[in-house]
Amino acid sequence: MWLEHTEEFFKGFLPYYVLIFLPIFIIISPANPVAASHEFPVYRMQHFDLHGVSHGCRSASINLEARSLMGWTTSRHCVVTKLKDLTVDHFMEIRNKAGALLVVLPNNLSKLSKEDKHHLVLLENAMMMEDIKIPVYFCKETKELNNIVKEVGTNNAADDKKISAAEAMLASVSANGYQIVVSPKTPSAKTDVKVATIQGNLVGHSADGKIPTIAIVAHYDSFGVAPDLAFGADSNGSGVAMLLELVRLFSVLYSDPKTHGKFNIVFLLTGAGKLNYQGSKKWLEDQLDSLDGSIIQEASYVMCLDSTASSSSLYMHVSKPPKEGSAASIFFNKLKLASDSFVEASVEGVHKKINLADDLLAWEHERFSIRRLPSFTLSSLKSHKDFKRSTILDVRDNLSLDTLVQNTQIVADALANHIYNLTGGAVFGNSLKVERNAVEAWLDYLSSQSRSAQMLSNKDNVLVSQLKDTFGRYLRDVKITYAIPDKRDPEFVFYDVTQGTMNVYSVKPAFFDLILTMGIVAYLVTIYFAIQKFPVFYTIACSITKNKKQN
Repeated sequence: MWLEHTEEFFKGFLPYYVLIFLPIFIIISPANPVAASHEFPVYRMQHFDLHGVSHGCRSASINLEARSLMGWTTSRHCVVTKLKDLTVDHFMEIRNKAGALLVVLPNNLSKLSKEDKHHLVLLENAMMMEDIKIPVYFCKETKELNNIVKEVGTNNAADDKKISAAEAMLASVSANGYQIVVSPKTPSAKTDVKVATIQGNLVGHSADGKIPTIAIVAHYDSFGVAPDLAFGADSNGSGVAMLLELVRLFSVLYSDPKTHGKFNIVFLLTGAGKLNYQGSKKWLEDQLDSLDGSIIQEASYVMCLDSTASSSSLYMHVSKPPKEGSAASIFFNKLKLASDSFVEASVEGVHKKINLADDLLAWEHERFSIRRLPSFTLSSLKSHKDFKRSTILDVRDNLSLDTLVQNTQIVADALANHIYNLTGGAVFGNSLKVERNAVEAWLDYLSSQSRSAQMLSNKDNVLVSQLKDTFGRYLRDVKITYAIPDKRDPEFVFYDVTQGTMNVYSVKPAFFDLILTMGIVAYLVTIYFAIQKFPVFYTIACSITKNKKQN
């Protein structure tokens, strides 16, 4: 009787119980699904067009298997590597053949060795030379991410070892893989782009009515291989901080009738300086091409400030050497005299002709020189090709505040000596002097945020509003000029995806799925035949038991 009930249970109900309870047991298994998924913020590589030429990476979405720098083979792989391991040659190969690239950056870039910093700026420059089809992201290292990178490298390294086929099969089944998923929206060109240039004046006074003009210019944006990581402490946070301190100092002098200068001073903070100085280009067109005339038309000289804290040396970059006795030549001599007050300071002139065949201008003063305005750039960098001008390494911790304060003092004294026709020496020193705290506050504020041009091009940007309010506190006739790209033939185009969230899932390789499927099929087949042939198995078992009892 009980045998019949047992056979009926196995044939009628057991298959259904297996189908129901087996998935339940899998779901409530001790494996923690949360531990198999990780989430990290990632920063996308630059993506913009300039003069019709594409720059940066064109794609944004990733759903690929993670592979190490030495373990990837096809476009189905996302290469995951630490910054120090990625070379220019590696990048060129990945750009052409891989599916995506994720570069893990150190948390503190200022603590990199000199060799690692040099390696990074070379890599950044190579990455920005041409447009890239694959998605490229950067991520700050964490303990979890370091473990993933290490495990991916270990798994791929095992594939290269000379082992037997059985060992390779076992390693493939037991290894863990990772799937990289980044799912932002499709990058699209930003609309309603407005690049602001802020202008303010200090009006001079002269008995004869003829008042010459000096213009002081600095661009406020920064540049790096990833927009959200471009803080630009030196280039050009230091130039902006120096200009704002000059605004404060000379506004005090010009507010007193006894020290009212005989020069008009025009202060300019220009936008999109890192994109071929689009802000100053637009401002010049509005000023010089208008019928009303402009205060800049008869300028004695235009002084541009760019990267002024890299060293104690100041270089006066010119497109054409100033004539002896000209206003620019006189200022250069005043600058040399002012630098004599500091032991380590020096001033040197650097001449470079404008090459109109180049797509990009070297320095901002070239925008003004093209319009036949006497102009020059003051910088602590000797060459416009210095990679320090466009790197994510340009952070506050890598900058010397003492150097910036000293260079600001030299420029302020030289400018005052020229305006008031003094023979030399320190003009600002007692009650009115370069305030270290003021320079530091501006530098900290500017370098605490990304200032890539695309990040500042939105309407009513907080940083632009803050700079305008500061101009309004010290200067007269404060205005904003907007550079808006032409809709038909835009000179520059920004795209809207600059960051995202990366999900990393722990997965088994495809071979493991094959083995698992085969095991499940074998298990189900065994269960099926065991149920179908249970009476036979039971009869055999009974006969064996009966024979044992008879013996």
